[in-house]
Amino acid sequence: MSKRNVIPAVGAMMLALATPGFAQDADTVVATVNGTDITLGHMIVLEQRLPDQYKQLPDQVLFDGILEQLIQQTALGQQVGELDKRAQLILENERRALLAGEVIDEKARAEVSDEDLQAAYDEAYGNAEPEMEYQASHILVETEDEAKALIEELNGGADFAELAKEKSTGPSGPNGGELGWFGQGMMVPEFEQAVMELKVGEISEPVQTQFGWHVLILTDTRQKEAPSLDDVREELSDGVRQKAVQDMIAEVTESAEINRPDTGEIDPALLRNGELLGK
Repeated sequence: MSKRNVIPAVGAMMLALATPGFAQDADTVVATVNGTDITLGHMIVLEQRLPDQYKQLPDQVLFDGILEQLIQQTALGQQVGELDKRAQLILENERRALLAGEVIDEKARAEVSDEDLQAAYDEAYGNAEPEMEYQASHILVETEDEAKALIEELNGGADFAELAKEKSTGPSGPNGGELGWFGQGMMVPEFEQAVMELKVGEISEPVQTQFGWHVLILTDTRQKEAPSLDDVREELSDGVRQKAVQDMIAEVTESAEINRPDTGEIDPALLRNGELLGK
């Protein structure tokens, strides 16, 4: 072989050594335990079922840990002879759950059509009444007398925000008592009712809640607009998929030929009796 051909030949050999990484697939054997192969596919499906915290590990650490676990499980599993009744039933249940989960996952991963998404949006928001939102501030104190004294100061021209910073025991005190915008159901009932009865700029009478006594001022109101479809696209898509899964489960179950023998004579307490499985 001439020197001219040596370099291309070496290059081809190096390329051949470098390409297995690109040729690897799920059937690539990563270990063999007493004749039983463990493949890259076995490792991948185990990784997919790990809790999220383990998936944050470096790739090499995760690879080594999963491989070692599969090797140990394979070696231990080979020590078992004929499965007892309990183990057989566990395997049947695991297979049943696995197959059902695969069907559900496939349905849950299906694309949501624009038509279904629009229908879900229209159902959720199409006929919804505009919701009123309120912007208010409050001063929280321990007693009703303290609250009445605050109202006298406010009626005398005191600044609400300054009084809140000075007297309020609530977490909003340092911010002048401002609570921002909120809608129905976001505040305790007594507080919410008092706010809804005020006019903008009006100061309340003392209001008692589980937190103490409040003096309120309503600073503004507005109607909350319905969110755009894009704002709730992900939420609605999840809802459409969940309904599709529920409908599929109901349809498949209803169409199945199911025989239910009379179990009235079976003592429900037997469910807790593991001795029925034998040894």
